[in-house]
Amino acid sequence: MSVLEPFCKLTRPQRHTFVAAFLGWTLDSLDFFILIFCVPAIAGEFHTKPSAVLGAVFMTQAFRPVGAVLFGLLADRYGRRPVLMANILSFSAIELTCAFAPSLTVLLLLRALFGLAMGGEWGVGAALAFETLPAEGRGTFSGILQEGYAAGSILASAAFALFFHWIGWRGLFILGATPAFLVFYVQARVEESPVWLARKRNKLLRVAGNSRLVAEDPPGKLIEFLPTFLFLVLLMTAFMSFSHGTQDLYPTFLTVSAKLKSGTVGLIGVLYGLGSIGGGIVFGALSEKWGRKRAIVTAALLAIPVIPLYAYGHSAFTLCVGAVLMQFMVQGAWGVVPAYLTELSPAPVRATAPGLAYQLGGLVTSWNSKAQALAAERWGNYPAVLAVTVIVVALTLAGLASLGREAKGQEMTAV
Repeated sequence: MSVLEPFCKLTRPQRHTFVAAFLGWTLDSLDFFILIFCVPAIAGEFHTKPSAVLGAVFMTQAFRPVGAVLFGLLADRYGRRPVLMANILSFSAIELTCAFAPSLTVLLLLRALFGLAMGGEWGVGAALAFETLPAEGRGTFSGILQEGYAAGSILASAAFALFFHWIGWRGLFILGATPAFLVFYVQARVEESPVWLARKRNKLLRVAGNSRLVAEDPPGKLIEFLPTFLFLVLLMTAFMSFSHGTQDLYPTFLTVSAKLKSGTVGLIGVLYGLGSIGGGIVFGALSEKWGRKRAIVTAALLAIPVIPLYAYGHSAFTLCVGAVLMQFMVQGAWGVVPAYLTELSPAPVRATAPGLAYQLGGLVTSWNSKAQALAAERWGNYPAVLAVTVIVVALTLAGLASLGREAKGQEMTAV
């Protein structure tokens, strides 16, 4: 009940806002992970290696920061709600187009465009949610909101397990276009951020009062934020390496190295997705008691003892247990991220800065999955590549998080 208690205190508009932000990230993630599960099939159709197809992940990651800036600036200027709607329509339309890609080159270009749309959704959705929700229970909200990413991976896993045999990878991409219908829910039920509306009213009052010129967003305040922003980019680089380093190559490892069938791979994906959600909720809630930093460090370090089951399990069952425990820890650390980044960002750039830091971290690590695949293909040792990745990034993330500033409970304001 302690986890559900914050939700019981929400007003109806606040609940709709949270649901919209959660579903937006869930469906964005669904479209991303459909490609991840289809890597071997796409490689087979285009007569290439899985590492070449994983270049599509690089293209998506590389263009996500551009999307974060573009959609973030639009949301800071025109409002969170309309930009979120445009964002959802964008990534849904691009996902549909990917189903008709005639070559790998075209698919790579389309995934770059998908990166633009994917890069914008997280920051805009997080700003809308945390500017609307109360400060009490923010860690719990953060843990569940971030696990929209895991929920998307579960949907992709289930779709792969149930439908891939019948409709192939192209059919799955068509299925991935369904998030467009979420726009109708946002249009009908979701209200604009009260913080953004307050900023807009303040600006109009200054103009109407013909007051002396005062910068709406004081430059000094934003300059003071620059060191924090650079730290967040480093932190998100470690976070991105933690998640993508444990997830992107894993379905290929299960298919190519562990020799599991598509239905089994999909089932394992569903189960470790559920583990991810559990981790996000647990550590998100713990961050309300422990603080954001301690929750991140604990989850990161606990991933290391899971490596033997996760990478070296000798059966589908042991690999599944390892994957579930690994993603419980990985997404446990990630569950703190939406609240932590939003709390550290000032109101004038709250729709831009967290999303940009998030996506710049993805850009720095955008070659990770392809590098992992190339290393595994060269040495023929997927387990070793996965194990080394976990050790390095978990220790790096824990070290960086311990150096950060604690900001639990920071009030969201209009100025």
